[in-house]
Amino acid sequence: MTAMRYERLGRTALRVSRLCLGTLNLGVRTSLEDAARLMDLALDHGINYFDTANHYGWQVRRGLTEEIIGDWFAGGDQRRDKVVLGTKVCNPMSDWANDSGLSARHIIASCEASLRRLRTDWIDVLHMHNVDPTAPWDEVWQAMETLVAQGKIRYVGSSNFAGWNIAAAQETAARRNFLGIVAEQCNYNLFTRDVEREVIPAARAYGVGVVAWSPLHGGLLGGALRKLADGTAVKSAQGRAMVALQEHRQVVADYEELCAGLGLDPAAVALAWVLSRPSLTAAVIGPRTAAHLESAVRAMETPLPAGTCDRLEAVFHPRREAAGIPVS
Repeated sequence: MTAMRYERLGRTALRVSRLCLGTLNLGVRTSLEDAARLMDLALDHGINYFDTANHYGWQVRRGLTEEIIGDWFAGGDQRRDKVVLGTKVCNPMSDWANDSGLSARHIIASCEASLRRLRTDWIDVLHMHNVDPTAPWDEVWQAMETLVAQGKIRYVGSSNFAGWNIAAAQETAARRNFLGIVAEQCNYNLFTRDVEREVIPAARAYGVGVVAWSPLHGGLLGGALRKLADGTAVKSAQGRAMVALQEHRQVVADYEELCAGLGLDPAAVALAWVLSRPSLTAAVIGPRTAAHLESAVRAMETPLPAGTCDRLEAVFHPRREAAGIPVS
C-alpha cells in the first residue's frame, strides 16, 4: 500500500494528508453505501483530511452530505478522532435574508447546524466558502473567535479568495491577536492557474496553506475524450464540463496524446502535476468510486518523467511568459 505523505496546514502544527477527500459526490452521484465505503477506504490509505460544505447535497437537500458524514462518524472505530474535518459557511442555506453570507449571526448559526448534522463536537477547519463584501472583517473575526473560544472550531480557512482578500483578512486578524486564515482552497489545475499571480504569493507571505480543488478541471483532465469515445464519461459529459470540452477540445486532445506517449493515465498526470507545485499543501479529490480513489492514491506517487512539465507548459500555456504570468 502507498505510504501517505503529510504536510503542516499553513503555519499551524496540524498535519494533513496531501490528498484531501472531497465529498461533493456523496449522496448525489454516490450511494450511501458506497459513500461509507469510500470514507473507510480513504482512512485505510492514510487520507486523514476530509472536506465538505454545509450546502453540499443541495441537489437533494442542503446539508445532506454533512448528514452522511455524521452517520459515518457515528459508526465508531474512532473515525472522528482520525479525521481532520473541514466544512464551509457562506453559501445560501435557504431563501431567508440572514441564511447566507458571513454575518456573525450566520457564521455562528451555520456552525452549530453543521455540528448537529455532522454529529460531532468540533470542526477542525471552518472555511469561508466565498468572500462576503458586506461583512466587515472585525465582525467575521469576532464570530470566529467566539467559536474557537467555545471549542466548536479549531481553525479558520478561506475558499475562492483573491490575494488582497487574504491580506485584508490577515491584517485585521493580526490587530485582534487572532490566528486568522490557515488555509485557502482555490481552483488550481493545468487549465486554471490564475492563482499563481497573487493568491499563492499572498498565501506564502501570510503562512496560509494552499489546497487545490478541481485538480482535474471537472473531469476534463481525466481522459474526457477517451471516455466519451468509449461511452464511460459521466461528469465530463454534462453541463459546464461539456461546454468547456467543446471550447478546449484541441488542447485536451493534445494533452491526452502526450499522456498516452508517456504511458500514463491523464488523471494521474494532472494530479501529479498539481501535487508537484511549490507551496501546495494538498489537493482535493472527489472520487465517485473506489477505483477513482485508488487511482488518485497511485498518482500521488507517480513521478513525472523528466521534461514532462515543460511539455505540459507547451500544451496548455504557450504564451504564459509573454503574458507576464510566472511559470513555477
